[in-house]
Amino acid sequence: MSALLRQIPANIPQDIRKIRIENSHLTELPRGSFENVSALEYLWLNFNNITVMHIKSLEYLPALQELRLQGNKLSSVPWTAFQDTPTLKILDLKHNRLDVLPEHALRYLPNLTYLDLSSNQLTIISRDVFYNWPVYQRSQRTEGQLEAISNAVLALHDNPWICDCRLRGFVQFIKSVGPPIILMNSYLTCSSPKFRTGKFFHEVELNSCMKPLTSALDTNLTVPAGLNITLTCFVQASPSPAVWWTYALKLLRAFNVTTEPISEETVRSELLIPAARPADAGNYTCTAANFLGNTSVTINLRVVAPWASTTPRGWAPMAPAEPGAHVEVRIAKQTVYGITLEWFAAAAAAAEPGETWYTLLVGRYDAAQKDTIYIGPGVNTYSVTDLLPATKYEVCVAVRNQAPRKGQCVVFVTGSDVSQMEQREKLIHIVVIVCAMVLAVPAGMYACTAEALPGCLARCPRACPRRRRGGQAQAAGSKESTLDSIPAGSEDGLCRPEDVHSTRRPPAREEPGKTRPPHRNSADLY
Repeated sequence: MSALLRQIPANIPQDIRKIRIENSHLTELPRGSFENVSALEYLWLNFNNITVMHIKSLEYLPALQELRLQGNKLSSVPWTAFQDTPTLKILDLKHNRLDVLPEHALRYLPNLTYLDLSSNQLTIISRDVFYNWPVYQRSQRTEGQLEAISNAVLALHDNPWICDCRLRGFVQFIKSVGPPIILMNSYLTCSSPKFRTGKFFHEVELNSCMKPLTSALDTNLTVPAGLNITLTCFVQASPSPAVWWTYALKLLRAFNVTTEPISEETVRSELLIPAARPADAGNYTCTAANFLGNTSVTINLRVVAPWASTTPRGWAPMAPAEPGAHVEVRIAKQTVYGITLEWFAAAAAAAEPGETWYTLLVGRYDAAQKDTIYIGPGVNTYSVTDLLPATKYEVCVAVRNQAPRKGQCVVFVTGSDVSQMEQREKLIHIVVIVCAMVLAVPAGMYACTAEALPGCLARCPRACPRRRRGGQAQAAGSKESTLDSIPAGSEDGLCRPEDVHSTRRPPAREEPGKTRPPHRNSADLY
């Protein structure tokens, strides 16, 4: 007891009839563990750390009558090992980790009078496990006869039983079992599914298993852009199936999918598509599967503009402007690959703020037509990503179907050095000259609003290069300066008339006769 044994001792006397090693450090029963003690009748190895039992660990024990392995860590047992113990009467396996009981597990235990499988991890058992047990078969052959048969006590309680169609046969066996098989605790309870948790076996009626059958109320949907769309499919199956959604052969993320049971054999699965865009159109497939097979249903989604289908793409006014409907736009976040816009509707004459639609126009600054994106109520941010290097872009936000107004657009230019953009730690310590506002930006990206003072954009090409050179000198002098230390509303470096007291160096002049390289940097695009 409580010895530091890590293996079965090899010098056990041959005439030993009982061995008890408990609360020790045994981790396995290897082959031939007791080959020198063939007279052994009682073997107690409770409360050790046994995880592995060799198929020949009980070899040379023909007289063994009692085997107790309570409180170990066995997740499986080599049931054919009991061929070497034909006289075994007591088998105690409670408080282990057994999760499977094979169909022929009890085939080699014909003389058992006590079998304890309680407090394990058994969830599903076939009734054939007990139909193939010689003790049960013998009781069926002698039913109604006067032949005496020894009782067999069976303990199966405190297991996490899953009460679905797969357990139907076992539940029927438990309800009908009687002497000579006696249940130690006949009140076996269900652990799942949720609507059967805590119910006794004798209270439930389980149906036969069924392959999934999927359906949808509408398999062709046409919805306006900008709305939050929920696609729904229903699945009838037993046992409960696994359900997933795919789009263009890609598995959709689980946090947009909700699956819940609505009856014993029916589940409802919903896929949420927030602020649907035309790019979200296509075929969405709901697939359900259980051990009997799988089926699926496809829903075709079409996303159209929330207003007239003839709405032009571009900058042309889509409807007369609504008086008082103005949007304040700002850049909320910048990364090396794009920007995130945030806007606030100062007033919306036609609707409450919580019901206001927005239109985004995104594209190259000089493009005749730009992409139109419709944003539904309650959304006031949008990220513009996957931008091309050395390209000038413009993004505008308008209320409903209005044309963009002054101050509702953001103009920005992406850097020309992609590799430099990807080195996010190399942030420039200057602020790009913008007439209306000053923005701190990552390396390789420059931005300003479209609401600029007259002539500002004409002077920016001259100011930006000068500002960049000044910034490099400043960074060399102070390495502790970061973008976080630059005030968001700073007017330092804004475009203004040349000051005679300015200490800034004029830009270096090009050498005569030297041609300028064809490469256009980001500032040239202004």
